[in-house]
Amino acid sequence: MARIKICGITRVDDALAAAQAGADAIGLVFHPGSPRAVSIEQARTIVAALPPFVTTVGLFVDAEQATIQAVLAQVPLDLLQFHGDEPDDFCQGFNRPYIKAVRVRPGDDLNALAAKWPGACGILLDSYKPGVPGGTGETFDWSMIPSQRSWRLILAGGLQAQNVRQAIDQTAPWAVDVSGGVEANKGIKDIAKINAFIHEVKRV
Repeated sequence: MARIKICGITRVDDALAAAQAGADAIGLVFHPGSPRAVSIEQARTIVAALPPFVTTVGLFVDAEQATIQAVLAQVPLDLLQFHGDEPDDFCQGFNRPYIKAVRVRPGDDLNALAAKWPGACGILLDSYKPGVPGGTGETFDWSMIPSQRSWRLILAGGLQAQNVRQAIDQTAPWAVDVSGGVEANKGIKDIAKINAFIHEVKRV
C-alpha cells in the first residue's frame, strides 16, 4: 500500500485526526512565506502530542543552514523535506534522512532530475507554478513519470479523495502527499476529507 503523508499541519487536533485515520507521516512547514507555516513552539506542541510510529517531517525552502539547525535543536523531526534549490550535499548535512521535492515542468527528464539528489530517500514530484514552492493544489501530467526508475516516488500536487486512486494506479508511488486536498481552509484540515482520502488510498 502507498504510504500517506498529510502535510501543512498547524494544529494538534489535525495531527491527531491524521494519525487516527491512518496517516504514516505529518508535515510541518517551516517556510515563512507559506500560509501553513508553523512556529517552533507550535511544531513542538504538535510533535509532542503525536502517538508512536507517526513520522514527523519538516519542510524547508532554501533556508539557511543555521535556521534548519535551530529548528532541529528544538523540534524532534524524523525527516527533512527540501522544496528549494538545495543541492544534495547540503540536504545530507543535518544527520537526518531527507526527501527532495521537484516541481515538474513539461519536457522534464525526471530520471535525470532525480539523479541530482543521490542521497535522497525519496523524490517528491509536485506541480510547477511560478513563484510557488509547493502546495499549489494543482496536478501535473502523471504520464511524464517514468515507469522504470531507481528512486522512490512520492506523489504530490492536487491530490484529493476523488483522484488519488487513479494517481496510484497510474504511477505506483511509494507514498502520496496531500495538503490542500484535505483542508477546510489553508492550514486548517477537514477531518472528513482526511478520512475519505486515506480510505481511498487503502482501497487501492
